[in-house]
Amino acid sequence: MRNLAIAMLVTSVGFAAVAEAQPIRQTSSDWRDAFRQMEDEDWPTPNDERRATGAPGPAYWQQQVDYVIEARLDENSHVITGAATVTYTNNAPDTLDFLWFHLDQNRFRPDSIAVMTETIGGGERASSRLGRISTDGIAARAFNRRRLVRENGYGQNITGVTAADGETLEFTIVDTLMRVDLETPLETGDSVTFTIDWNHRLLETLWAGGRGGVECFDDYDNSGGDCIFQVAQWYPRAAAFTDFEGWHNKPFLSRGEFTLEFGNYDVSLTVPQDFIVAATGEIQNADEVLTEEQRTRLEQARTADEPMFIVTPEEAQQNERRGTRSERTWRFAAENVRDFAWAGSRKFIWDAVGIEQDGQGEAPDLVMAMSFYPFESEPLWSTFSTRAVEHTINVYNEFAFPYPYPTAQSVAGPQGGMEYPMITFNGGTFGRPTIDDDGNITYSRGARNGLVGVIIHEIGHIYFPMIVNSDERQWTWMDEGLNSFLEDIAKLRWEEDFVGRKRSDVQWITGYMTSRNQQPIMTQSDSVRSIGANAYSKPSVGLFILRETIMGRELFDEAFRTYSRRWRFKRPTPYDFFRTMEEVSGIDLDWFWRGWFYSTDHVDISIDNVTEGMFNTENPEIENALDRASDESRGESRTQAYNMAEGIRFYADDNPEVVDFYSSRDVHTVTNREREAYERFRDGLEDYERDILDSGDRIYYIELSNLGGVVMPVILEFTFANGNTETVRIPAEVWRYDPANITWSYITDQEVVSVELDPLFETADADRSNNHYPPRIEPTRLELYRSGQGSLSNMMSDMDLRVSRDSIETREE
Repeated sequence: MRNLAIAMLVTSVGFAAVAEAQPIRQTSSDWRDAFRQMEDEDWPTPNDERRATGAPGPAYWQQQVDYVIEARLDENSHVITGAATVTYTNNAPDTLDFLWFHLDQNRFRPDSIAVMTETIGGGERASSRLGRISTDGIAARAFNRRRLVRENGYGQNITGVTAADGETLEFTIVDTLMRVDLETPLETGDSVTFTIDWNHRLLETLWAGGRGGVECFDDYDNSGGDCIFQVAQWYPRAAAFTDFEGWHNKPFLSRGEFTLEFGNYDVSLTVPQDFIVAATGEIQNADEVLTEEQRTRLEQARTADEPMFIVTPEEAQQNERRGTRSERTWRFAAENVRDFAWAGSRKFIWDAVGIEQDGQGEAPDLVMAMSFYPFESEPLWSTFSTRAVEHTINVYNEFAFPYPYPTAQSVAGPQGGMEYPMITFNGGTFGRPTIDDDGNITYSRGARNGLVGVIIHEIGHIYFPMIVNSDERQWTWMDEGLNSFLEDIAKLRWEEDFVGRKRSDVQWITGYMTSRNQQPIMTQSDSVRSIGANAYSKPSVGLFILRETIMGRELFDEAFRTYSRRWRFKRPTPYDFFRTMEEVSGIDLDWFWRGWFYSTDHVDISIDNVTEGMFNTENPEIENALDRASDESRGESRTQAYNMAEGIRFYADDNPEVVDFYSSRDVHTVTNREREAYERFRDGLEDYERDILDSGDRIYYIELSNLGGVVMPVILEFTFANGNTETVRIPAEVWRYDPANITWSYITDQEVVSVELDPLFETADADRSNNHYPPRIEPTRLELYRSGQGSLSNMMSDMDLRVSRDSIETREE
């Protein structure tokens, strides 16, 4: 019996020209194990607090910190004065002699680590807004910021820490941290109560940056004009004490945010009498701070079909510039939150609508979505803000869990985008229309999309990390990356082509992934150079690849939902996320985490060669004809072609006596002996071997190189001679023997004319010039030295269209 493998021929039909079968090529000598497991190597060993499954263990614990805060805002000086009575419950297995608190406003002291270590080209998250700094010069805004920090006395002033028995507690301030020394050690299961008194001046945010502060509308030197106050990171906040780190007491350097402790809040805010206040939690004294009509509207909004005004634009305008010396105290309560923020202004328009959800017995069945904004933000905010809040909750509920709080709020003001429990700041440059000299109002596509996008992003942050309490200081991607992923999903469901990326959701990250100065995603936040690409975009793209290409939607969604539910109101680490995604889906993803999160490699797979093989049937009628065609494909002799063109006569033409048997038969003419040999060959085959020979199948060898370093599934689209196509998805494990070079075979009964790698742009392949075989000319467009229209152009203005703020008045009805 013949060995069919020996009888195989590799041909050149449409591909590489070869004379005989080629051996599998030699693999790379610098082999590495891209599929090495990360357990017990890069990941911490599971324990009673955190299991190998990615779930919290039976001994999981976290601290409880409750606050009763009384604070007063001085509108003229922008100073907050407050007293926070803190009840700290120690659930840790450790005895605590002292407690650490964050004093975040100390970041703006001239001698803070954050200010003293600013470097050219680094530092501020908002540097683009605050002005460029380089060795060639400094923008006036950036210089003014530094002057304000130097001269204005920012920072939290602690005026006392007092125990419940009236005794003074010792405290030590270390940059943005304060250590409070306890009278007696705090044992496991015990609580201690004490009061911290403090004051600090709020920042002029548009000039000094920060995550909260003040925006005044007539001028910025505080000589007049109504203001919006966004107050965040404003009270001494208990630092986290965890099973994996101990005290979370790294100073605040401006970028990395926080992991905090959950607790209950009772907060009383004394502000000018004509202020409207938005805050974490629910109003406890609505009958004292709202008019009867406002309370009626708020109740009606709970069951309304669309957002209703609680404070109308007309009422907000009438409220401006009246001024008052009277004050009023708003009281809010919030349960099981890890922070508290608020905003106040007499300029606020306020709209709201109730969102129905299935709370599944663990969350409210109705959530109040609300927005607060000045008249200057109209008509964008009344059209889009609360609806964007509603849309976000609907989408995130599907992917995570029911929204657990009674309110979700979007507030316009100086802060470009920041999140806190139940309240988000979404102002800055987003959502302000343009007014020309004639008073006509227009807005750009960028203003509209930016507003919707930032609201989705910040409301999404209420889920991650305000509920799934990850630590952005250490692992920024855990809330920014996960949230950016869900933000993009929500934006893709907002409106067709809203994000402007029809072809691919992942290809745009390739520029960063091939850049020289990138860092691994797992880099600590304060050390990351390109925070947007590193912590937001690259993790989000990776999750899209996991969902759409590697795991599939069903497995990914179930695993992601399980992670979200396991860790809501708890404190996960990256390893809890990684393990949960693998354990629930049943897919080993260590290779992906290593390449995408722990390295600076990128995706670049190359099709180096494709050869076509067909079985030698031993049938001379078939094989000799193929050999003849192969000879003819090599082309005729150039000399002979010239001879024919010139009409040169052959000797045999004039001397027919030399014409014999061979003159009319070429070397591939089938002989009787060949026919007899074929019959004997067929008789010696097994039935299944005859079936193989008669099938007409072809086998294609595809040689691939991993040039970028990140192993990835190989997606190949084969185009056949009849125009049909087939896409084959090969799991990433195809690289397990050699992550640098592989040869993969494909069997078909059709003739393949071309092969394309990653045809739908799914894997963020950075160099697509090597994704086709045979290679093809890549199209491009050249500019004739002319400038194009920017994406942020105001099309509404260019089209001479206008919107009217008056049109929003119909919402009052």
